[in-house]
Amino acid sequence: MQNLIDTLKSGGTILYPTDTIWGIGCDATNVEAINKIFEIKKREKSKSMIILVESEKRLQDLVEVPELAWEIMDLSEKPVTLIYDNPIGLPNEILAEDGSIGIRLVKDDYLKKLIGKLNKPLVSTSANFSGDKSPMQFSDISKEIISSVDAVAEENHDKISQYSGSSVIRMWKDGRVKVLRE
Repeated sequence: MQNLIDTLKSGGTILYPTDTIWGIGCDATNVEAINKIFEIKKREKSKSMIILVESEKRLQDLVEVPELAWEIMDLSEKPVTLIYDNPIGLPNEILAEDGSIGIRLVKDDYLKKLIGKLNKPLVSTSANFSGDKSPMQFSDISKEIISSVDAVAEENHDKISQYSGSSVIRMWKDGRVKVLRE
């Protein structure tokens, strides 16, 4: 894990197992690293990426969290990404066109440790080319993607993901909620 943390801190990109599928990640505050991920994935910059945080405090440092969001996170069996308005301290390159950001508060111990040691939010986007099928296990990831990141996690190569993605729920300050992906 230390090699992943060193890579992230020096502005690099990593391939790592998330609480859903395998992901490509970087320090969510590093614009150069974010742009590198768009290039790796051959993804349009107008498509936003989500970020992972390891603690309630870090989540609250980035966005105003409505009471309902806490309830959804507590009750959800499956990892859940919530989309919030007006994040603080994140580069525009990572935000959706409307200025919102998807954030997942992880429960997975491996991710909590990784993000905690980075001490910043972590970009999480599927380890595939834009439009391709998401990798449920390490062996599903293309060799081109593997060779284009700066470091690859050594953990969980044989694990098959339980989830093909997280639930995605959009929340607005006025209390409206919309499920975008179950």
